[in-house]
Amino acid sequence: MCNLYRMTASVDEMKKLFGSFEGERSNVAAQDEIYPKYAAPVMTREEGALALREMEWGFPGPKAAGGRPVTNVRNLSSPFWRSALANPERRCLVPVTRFSEWSAKPDPATGRKVKHWFGLKERGEGERDALFAFAGIWRPGEERPYFSFLTCAPNAMVGAVHPKAMPVMLDPDDYDQWLGGSTEEACALAKAYPDDKMTQFA
Repeated sequence: MCNLYRMTASVDEMKKLFGSFEGERSNVAAQDEIYPKYAAPVMTREEGALALREMEWGFPGPKAAGGRPVTNVRNLSSPFWRSALANPERRCLVPVTRFSEWSAKPDPATGRKVKHWFGLKERGEGERDALFAFAGIWRPGEERPYFSFLTCAPNAMVGAVHPKAMPVMLDPDDYDQWLGGSTEEACALAKAYPDDKMTQFA
C-alpha cells in the first residue's frame, strides 16, 4: 500500500508532460511528502480539456470500517469503486515525482521501518526528478473533492521492498485510454510498470 509520495514539479514541467490545462497557476508548491488527507494537485478532464485541481488524498472510508480514508484502489471490481471507475469523468491523473514504500522489517539499528523511494530512471530538467502520473479516480465532497489511485501487483524492483502492491504508473501514451476509455480499457492499464524504466533512490 502506497501512503506517501512526492510532487515537486513546476507548472512548466506539468505543461510539458500533460499539455495545456485549465485552472492554470504560475506555480504549485513543491510537496516533499504527501500523506493521506493532505491536499495535492490532480489533473481531471472536463469537457474535453485537462484541468488542474486541488483535492484531498483518500476517499472517505465506510463508517463500519472506522471512516479512515481509502487511498489505494486495489480491488477494481469492488462496489466501493465501481461507479467511479465506470465513469470517465471521475478518472484523473495524479502528478508524482517519487513514491515511497516502507520496508517490511525494521532497521536493526533504529528499530524503525525504512522509507524506500522510487521514480523514473530518466531525469527531468536540471537533473530534477522526472514527473509522471498515477492512474487516479476522484469524487466530489462537501468541502473539497477527494482522490485515490489504483494499485496493482508490483514489479521486481518495488516487490523486493513491498511484495503486495505498487501504484499504477501511466505513460503519456496511456492518458487518453485512462481518461476516456471504457471500463475494461481503463482497467487494462492496471499493471506493473517496467523495472527498466524505474530507479530506486538511495
